[in-house]
Amino acid sequence: MITLGHFLTVGAILFAISVAGIFANRKNIIVLLMAIELMLLAVNINFVGFSRHLGDPAGQVFVFFILTVAAAESAIGLAILVTLFRSRRSINVDDIDSMKG
Repeated sequence: MITLGHFLTVGAILFAISVAGIFANRKNIIVLLMAIELMLLAVNINFVGFSRHLGDPAGQVFVFFILTVAAAESAIGLAILVTLFRSRRSINVDDIDSMKG
């Protein structure tokens, strides 16, 4: 039987991997966005675990809303990255942080 501890352990491991991915790779924006999405999924796993443990489906419904917003955020973020790549020919963080108005 899967308990709340299992959900929290998997969520903590995914969260730690995403934090390590953010600190290990500060050059590529796509990897940073993937690490942030992984962090959001770790939080969603905790929502599902607590929802199942408490017997209340509100947490699982909340996860659907979070995933919808995350999908829209990813689409907009990737569109911005494509535009930046077309203008600068690079998606490195060092090249983008020196943007001028």
